[in-house]
Amino acid sequence: MKLPEPVTLSSGLVARFEEDRWVPGSLVLDVDGTPQSHINLRDPGELFFEYVRRIGHVIDLFRPAGEPISALHLGGGAFTLPRYVEATRPGSRQQIVELESALVELVRTAAPLPKRASIRVRHGDAREVLGRLPAGMRGALDLVVVDVFAGAQTPAHVSSVEFYELIRPLLTADGIVVVNSTDGTGQPFTRGQAATLGALFSEVAAIGEPQTLKGRRFGNVVLLASSGEPELDWLPRLLAGGPHPARMLVGRELQEWVGTTRPVTDASASPSPQPPPEIFGRG
Repeated sequence: MKLPEPVTLSSGLVARFEEDRWVPGSLVLDVDGTPQSHINLRDPGELFFEYVRRIGHVIDLFRPAGEPISALHLGGGAFTLPRYVEATRPGSRQQIVELESALVELVRTAAPLPKRASIRVRHGDAREVLGRLPAGMRGALDLVVVDVFAGAQTPAHVSSVEFYELIRPLLTADGIVVVNSTDGTGQPFTRGQAATLGALFSEVAAIGEPQTLKGRRFGNVVLLASSGEPELDWLPRLLAGGPHPARMLVGRELQEWVGTTRPVTDASASPSPQPPPEIFGRG
């Protein structure tokens, strides 16, 4: 497979595609040494990274199987989840917001989207684009995925109450927000994200590997938020789908986990922590 040359992003980071030696027909998007996305070109319905598989299970369960949805993806990567939605819920209407135009062109060259797919890419900063979306999108989205990274960190300005307040009006009455949060010892950043979502939405859940949730290991935690009725009664089935081991925090358990952590505002926001060097074999 001939892959396009690496590109330098506006941030100065270098993005490149590499073939996955272990999964035939698959590519890994690497940004400055951090694996950002994995796509299976032969089967876009197969997900590889643990946190992406957890989000995939959310997509599987929150609406009847195969039913088209309307989705907004903040952070493009290699368009892994939009491809998954199209594969499992054909006919869905999706939009992707990605800051790096060079990355979008790299992805389109290495792994073009299906021609039949209704997927639009909007270029720009996620928060700025949210502020200028068409009025017709208000109350129209079933799903918003927040997976915004600059290198290996989530920027501060897409982690605050003010940021999520731009998302909430876009959702249908029972729409959900799914957030990928990365953190390490004690999970202060992710607890802050849970507290922030809890200040705006009536239902919040945190799903992750138990040692990560305990703050003993750096990793990804998937956060869900909704103000819909009925309540998220499908949540328990998420754990059955794996990856294992897994734990989900809701209700009182989540409140105890968040503790005294306050919601994040623009005034108090900070980026997510850098992963330790050994996470990606850089130690």
